[in-house]
Amino acid sequence: MVEAKSLRKALIPPSLLPNPSPGSLQSTRLALRTANDGTSCSVYISSGCLVYKIEVSMEESMVTKGKESLLIPLQAQVVSSAVVDRCPHRSEIQSVVLTEGDRDDCLIMATVDSHGHLIVSQLDVIGTDVDRLSYSVPPRECGIGEGSWAGVCLSPVRWSTAIVAHGFSKSVDVYDQDIHLRSLHTLWYPAALSLQSSLSADENSIVAVGEGSQLSIWDLRTNHNGGCIQRVCGAIGELIYAVCSSPSGAIAVGGSDRTVTIFDPRRWSALSRWVNCSKYEITSLSFSSIDPAYIYVQGVDYEVFCGLWKESSKTFSFRGDSNWLGFGKCADKDVLAGWSESGSIFVADVK
Repeated sequence: MVEAKSLRKALIPPSLLPNPSPGSLQSTRLALRTANDGTSCSVYISSGCLVYKIEVSMEESMVTKGKESLLIPLQAQVVSSAVVDRCPHRSEIQSVVLTEGDRDDCLIMATVDSHGHLIVSQLDVIGTDVDRLSYSVPPRECGIGEGSWAGVCLSPVRWSTAIVAHGFSKSVDVYDQDIHLRSLHTLWYPAALSLQSSLSADENSIVAVGEGSQLSIWDLRTNHNGGCIQRVCGAIGELIYAVCSSPSGAIAVGGSDRTVTIFDPRRWSALSRWVNCSKYEITSLSFSSIDPAYIYVQGVDYEVFCGLWKESSKTFSFRGDSNWLGFGKCADKDVLAGWSESGSIFVADVK
């Protein structure tokens, strides 16, 4: 059973970020990490060409519910806030991801901008060290010059492996640090990207891409058919904006059809369809780390809810105070964070 432990709301200092950039429809401009002792949560958000770190206190644990299991946020304190001085991008950053480094005191952050420029940095967990390894990879299609959504994934087994999707160039590029390994060429403009979340090195070679109304599956171990091993067509005219995978291999997709579809990777058929579960387009999906039978769904306006995808039933939900600019979940914990255009950070802790 998954239930909410707390919901907090903190305000970004207006002096730090007075006017956030609009970004793309996808909610990929936020990443988060919780402290080992659980007393705080570090939220990384991108606006324009910069990345900001907001540390929110999580010491008090209390949940207040309204009608229909709607969570009511409690005011939280911003412990610290600063600009992360490791991302010299020249265009708007589209995606931010975090993963653990080789040591306990090391954090890996990857950012990619609207032209496909990738920057990967090693950060100190405390945030005091700014002299660790950092490298930059320019976009492959330098002559296009058109900006669009771009996504990035880091392998949980080997953080030096980065996968970058760029919408306008219809490409997905695989890198080992700053060395380009291969390119995957999509039929439509990619708008969502996910790497298989298993801790097995072999299964981390499977990449799921949402392109137009299609879900394409790519195996980095093969060159047959360009690496594409499966294509699943969705509803004609609908666009996929969110893709995520569970450790069991199930893949969830959502988008403009406001429906969450779970696919079985053994037969590539739909295990479940949660039809019209969101009021507006779905732009973020995450399976629960506690119980993969639950999934977190974020709509493009201000709604977020958790529910059982097989039963198509909601467990709890909460709302932002304005439209979401970014949303994310911890890789190994059920801690969610959202960033609204009013400058508020919402942090939900689930047990």
